[in-house]
Amino acid sequence: MQIDFRPLDPDRDASRLHAWLTDPRARFWEMTDHSPQQVSDYLREIDADPAQAGWLGTIADGGGEEVVYVETYDPTILIPAKELTPRAGDLGMHLLTGPPAGEPQRGFTRQVMGEVMRFCFEQRGAERVVVEPDHRNTAILAKNAAAGFRLLREIDLTADGHTKRAALSICTREDFAASPLGGGAPDPHAHLRPDVADAVHRHLLAKAVAEFSHERILEPAELGDDWWELTVPRSEDATSDEAAHVRYRFRARVLPLEHWLIEEDSLVRLETGGESSPGVAPMHAPIDVLEFVVAFQDVLGIPDDLVSTYLEELASTFAAACAKLHDAREGHRPSSEDLLGAGLQQIEAAMTEGHPGFLAGSGRIGYSLTDYRDFAPEQGRRTRLQWVAVRRELSHLSLGEGYGAADHLAGALSPEEREGFDSRIADRGLDPADYHLMPMHPWQVDHRLSLTFAADVARQDLVPLGAGGDEFQPQQSLRTFFDLTRPGAPYVKVALAIQNMGFLRGLSPHYMRDTPAINDWVHGLVQGDPEFADLGFSVLRERSALGYTGDVYHRTRTTNPHRKMLAALWRENPLPLLGEGERAMTMAALLHRDHEGVAFVSRMIRASGIAPSTWVEDYLGAYLQPLVHALLAHDVVFMPHGENLILRVKDQRVVGAFMKDIGEETAVLGPRSLSENIERMRARVPGDEKALSIFTDVFDGVLRHLSGILDADGLLDAQSFWRLVARSLDAYESRHPGQARGLAGDVDLRSGAFAHSCLNRLQLRNTLQMVDIGNQAESLLYAGTMPNPVAR
Repeated sequence: MQIDFRPLDPDRDASRLHAWLTDPRARFWEMTDHSPQQVSDYLREIDADPAQAGWLGTIADGGGEEVVYVETYDPTILIPAKELTPRAGDLGMHLLTGPPAGEPQRGFTRQVMGEVMRFCFEQRGAERVVVEPDHRNTAILAKNAAAGFRLLREIDLTADGHTKRAALSICTREDFAASPLGGGAPDPHAHLRPDVADAVHRHLLAKAVAEFSHERILEPAELGDDWWELTVPRSEDATSDEAAHVRYRFRARVLPLEHWLIEEDSLVRLETGGESSPGVAPMHAPIDVLEFVVAFQDVLGIPDDLVSTYLEELASTFAAACAKLHDAREGHRPSSEDLLGAGLQQIEAAMTEGHPGFLAGSGRIGYSLTDYRDFAPEQGRRTRLQWVAVRRELSHLSLGEGYGAADHLAGALSPEEREGFDSRIADRGLDPADYHLMPMHPWQVDHRLSLTFAADVARQDLVPLGAGGDEFQPQQSLRTFFDLTRPGAPYVKVALAIQNMGFLRGLSPHYMRDTPAINDWVHGLVQGDPEFADLGFSVLRERSALGYTGDVYHRTRTTNPHRKMLAALWRENPLPLLGEGERAMTMAALLHRDHEGVAFVSRMIRASGIAPSTWVEDYLGAYLQPLVHALLAHDVVFMPHGENLILRVKDQRVVGAFMKDIGEETAVLGPRSLSENIERMRARVPGDEKALSIFTDVFDGVLRHLSGILDADGLLDAQSFWRLVARSLDAYESRHPGQARGLAGDVDLRSGAFAHSCLNRLQLRNTLQMVDIGNQAESLLYAGTMPNPVAR
């Protein structure tokens, strides 16, 4: 039903409205005893008042008969400011439907109410509709609720000598859009539709089979012509006659490092009955990656007490993948072609895979759907960090060498933010000089600050200050943010009590204390060695860090996750460090395929205009060789996965790289001298384990996947790719023949095989904490040895 509205005409409409207003159904208008003249006078007052207006509504194509009378008004003429703070776009509304002509129509008043609300928002320009019906008028209260009105409170209103107890209520555009009468807001679950889900299940299942087979947990049986099959184990309590026979069949090629290239479209799930149904053709059954994990739980080694947690992380990964695919199909995500000219943050938000090796790579347990939309890196939303003042004597601000407090504050806050926060502290009768200023993730403030740390807030050891002025974009690491407001401002990394990919994503004040010193040491090492400069390699220093330790959780006998909920660090921004004509991008982009399956790296290589082999040689010189040099010449290792490197790119060729996340993920493996405050960097391991920093983190964690993409896309077959890797190691050895085996002569990157360290096995074993951060080497799990693709 559509209703057309025209302005009130007192002379024309008085007779009709007198009949309506004196009908018993209109008793809450309190005019049932009015004469025609009194109604006419009332309507003339409405028409003459610029703060009010009357409207008659007619059903379009309904014979021209009016069915509803509406009054709109400025709420301030009736409602005191103490009861409702006025806002621009406020519009008061009174509604009266005409008595039914003939048999009452079911749902008629509901449809009229919806049309009146659309009139208020779309034609009268309201941002918020205000109503104040009599609290006894249960019929209209029900209609208001269905239209999205929210009851603020009951108040006493007096007009024309009459006082009523009114149910003061408001309805915004968003409230109405989400209401039953408004037709509902855009479906927040639109991404969870069958066609999207089928594609994501298939993609994740292919990844599960590929990575679990790579880690030698699963053992597909070869059928010939690149066809393989996995058989679901039968439960021990099921008889052979009862149990369905379930198999997964697919086409795949196995490349060096046992990298499985599975054709996703070939995946089928086959079911046949028990042994009592011989000769029956297998039926194709729906693919569900969660059901796959449950069926293979014992093979995967997931403990019973943790299987539901792992499934929840996988379900969250599935949901995120559905959201990304749905948005891409709706035209809201860039293609790989679009990314060729994109900036650092556009590429950052375009990443979809999470982690190339982990199956449950986007768990984010603790985020709601709204949190996902607001804070997930792939959403690319702007947000403002929340700030809290932390008492100086209960916290510690660490600063890098030559980086004073004034430098830190100038980087962390704009002058306006700092002055505003100092004023808020002073307004509470406190001295700003007694506090440090710490940023917090908005989620962390909502869920932790005033609950987990309520006693600290009550003592004013923590003083919530509200949102800052700068807008930030979340990065792939979830808890790191890039400042979009002030060019060149540092990254900010904050604590976040979200369970994701085997860890609670906290940030330790204890680790923060020494973080700038560790960064200074590593920066000095890199800057002091011209080999790194020649290779275009440098680090992004974490120049300042702040941690609060005044809470009760720091006084318990044993450590706990609550000690890692109030800390922050600031890291250098790479953009001011770029050379002429260079742009920056996350290295994770090299493993990215868009929703059409187009690989970004393949587009880059073609756009560069050079041979794929030359492009790869450039990349290995900027990525692999600096890491090899750090290990062999300095006994230093980084955590060089895709998200931890920012590549410098010029003319679609990689010309250098910035390493980040230095403080938490850099280690010294040898006996070299370290000062006491950075001694925690040391991790004494034998030579074969030293080499794993290249074999596991670089060869297996990054290059294996890159070689698979280039092979699948027909740019460079895997055997040729690994010959280029071997050539890159030879090039390094030719420049540094005395360092080819490391400082102690115990590292051999060209050995015949290496220990096969497995990542998914760690998460499957304990999805709550994959490894002991303080003793990572002894937490690792191995699956025999892996043939080295660059063996001599």
